[in-house]
Amino acid sequence: MNAPGARLRLVHTAAELRDVPGRSGERAVVMTMGALHEGHASLVRAARDRVGPEGLVVVTVFVNPLQFGAGEDLDRYPRTLDADVVLAGAAGADVVFAPAADEVYPGGAPQVRIAAGPMGDLLEGASRPGHFDGVLTVVGKLLHLTRPDVALFGQKDAQQLAVIERMVADLNFGVRIVGVPTVREEDGLALSSRNRYLSAAERRTALALSRSLFAARDRLAAEEALRDRASCTAQAAHRAHGRSAALAALGEDRAAADAHALAHAVATPPHAPSVARAAARAVLEDAARLDPPLVLDYVALVDPSDFTEVPDTYEGEAVLAVAAKVGTTRLIDNIRLTFGAPR
Repeated sequence: MNAPGARLRLVHTAAELRDVPGRSGERAVVMTMGALHEGHASLVRAARDRVGPEGLVVVTVFVNPLQFGAGEDLDRYPRTLDADVVLAGAAGADVVFAPAADEVYPGGAPQVRIAAGPMGDLLEGASRPGHFDGVLTVVGKLLHLTRPDVALFGQKDAQQLAVIERMVADLNFGVRIVGVPTVREEDGLALSSRNRYLSAAERRTALALSRSLFAARDRLAAEEALRDRASCTAQAAHRAHGRSAALAALGEDRAAADAHALAHAVATPPHAPSVARAAARAVLEDAARLDPPLVLDYVALVDPSDFTEVPDTYEGEAVLAVAAKVGTTRLIDNIRLTFGAPR
């Protein structure tokens, strides 16, 4: 939170932003499109913790028209600046920069833009052509305007975070990018400004997004436990000089059925991503039959470095991402899974 006696400054122009007194510590920026909620507050708190009391925390509030495609909800997107300023200040921001469109894009839409490249054409980019070019263009401009040492972004927008990280690395931006974990409501729904559009019935259906991710995580953990058990059984069998003796030593009541399951676990490739994909899809397919239904856009298990689908032999960290519509509201969510973790 702001120090006692500190006063948050609301500025609307680049000139006003340049006039904000510096601090002896680092400067952090949290970029938002407004309609702030607890997820944004967690980013601001993380920024404050990172730069400490001597640093400066800037929150930008700007609904970027470049990242909205035809038929998307630019005009409908909520604008709640007064409430945003209160929340940002309470979370620890020193400055809120809330420019008008003609301040960010003087003369209209820019002719020169930053292209997201191949990663920007996948998943969200395939569903929303040009979206990530608009994101990177405004992020690049806001980085120049705010001049931070560190910029914090939520992991909920995992592909956005990945393309920003790639832009910063490829174009030598002098800023560190930090991802902050997704904040969820008690029922598991990832916090989003768009959640306010959901009716009670639509919200119940929307819970399938997070449940599908948790189902994949839990199924993967169960598969891992089964493989561990199979490995222990194999070792016991070797020590006991016989499979039946090993099963008896483990106290198996249903030796034949259990032996079959364990043998299958040993025979299948370890940590198969297909297990996670199948568990997630089962939940999403059930949700497609609800009233109102969940209309799936994609569910994908991808390499976080380039957002390409991982093969079933993949080992390492992956992102399980899902996007769907419930009613007229489009929602996204993701979770990170690790395959091939050392025992």
